[in-house]
Amino acid sequence: MPARDPDWRERYSRQIRYAPIGEAGQLRLMDSTVLIAGCGALGCALAQHMLRSGVGKLVLVDRDYVERSNLHRQTLFDEEDADKALPKAEAAAAKLRRMNRDARVEAHVSDITKDNAAVFAAGVDLVLDGTDNAATRLLLCDEAFRGGIPFVYGGATASRGMTAMLVPGGTACLRCLIGAEGEEGDNCDTAGILPAVIEWVAALQAAEAVKWLSGNRGAVRNSWLSADIWQFALRESKLPAGYGGCRICGGSGDSTEAAVDMEVGPASNNVMGDVNKIGDCGVAMPLRRSVAASSALCGRDTVQVTLGHPIDLAAEAEKLRGLGCRLTENRYLAKAELPVPLVEKLVLFPDGRVLVQGTSDIARAEQLCVAFVGGASEGLEESLK
Repeated sequence: MPARDPDWRERYSRQIRYAPIGEAGQLRLMDSTVLIAGCGALGCALAQHMLRSGVGKLVLVDRDYVERSNLHRQTLFDEEDADKALPKAEAAAAKLRRMNRDARVEAHVSDITKDNAAVFAAGVDLVLDGTDNAATRLLLCDEAFRGGIPFVYGGATASRGMTAMLVPGGTACLRCLIGAEGEEGDNCDTAGILPAVIEWVAALQAAEAVKWLSGNRGAVRNSWLSADIWQFALRESKLPAGYGGCRICGGSGDSTEAAVDMEVGPASNNVMGDVNKIGDCGVAMPLRRSVAASSALCGRDTVQVTLGHPIDLAAEAEKLRGLGCRLTENRYLAKAELPVPLVEKLVLFPDGRVLVQGTSDIARAEQLCVAFVGGASEGLEESLK
């Protein structure tokens, strides 16, 4: 166990004075490890709540980098982070460490996939959802349930948000609640986002996390809560138990169990159906040429192309300059603005990922990667037309 701040009782004195937590609960928090999946708006808010509550170790995972369009709602980032195009996980970790010099914050600039989800979840006590697509949420919830780890779901778009704490052996899994694949719907790039709804959702997620980690598990809210904070429409539905036929949460539930609803205002008639309106639009696509996998990111006019090999950033940057690209570089990524008449940008990561910004056409994104990345020249002239 790492050495504790000798003044920890003073740092957390106001929380310790809250009777349900007390000193014993604070010690449990300090011995806990939490995985925060995604360091966007929800992830930033969740990370601050967990750090300031005294959670002993935070594991941050995010595949993206900071842009100016993030700054109005992603509270751990500033203009310097955007100017330097810093990866969100690293920029967030740096800010968190300045809030608490003794904080143990582990940052991973990575996509969460079926190949690494178990690695990131290993040894954690809780998984907090700060992601923006159904595919990753489903994957993480599946992995959490396999490991007996609670998964705290959260989603927000426009002025609407929803959250639930899903507990292995106690509730259904996310796959049973939203369907096997999820559906496309509104997201913050198509419908906008009100920052206040992010804080509302994150606060509810954080409250359930602190209850669980401090030993107050009987106080955990066993419901799916959704709201529109602009219209003030609120709906709460009791979570069903695991469904007997589900390979993830099955074995102890009745799939015909009725939900118990408590409603204030003109909320939706189907709270579970609403989940697919919250930014869930990651779509896996077929493999092409030297590309291992591709997916269109949530409403961002961006395609993530995963190559079948790591990327040497220095070598690729030199080549891209020679092709007339303007570059922004740091030790985590290289961002290239393609030469006129092309309008796209390529963001290269050493783990073999390329974000192709300025298109949602997967075939074109892959064509540009084949033309500009990895030493390939095939298709370059065609790409420049």
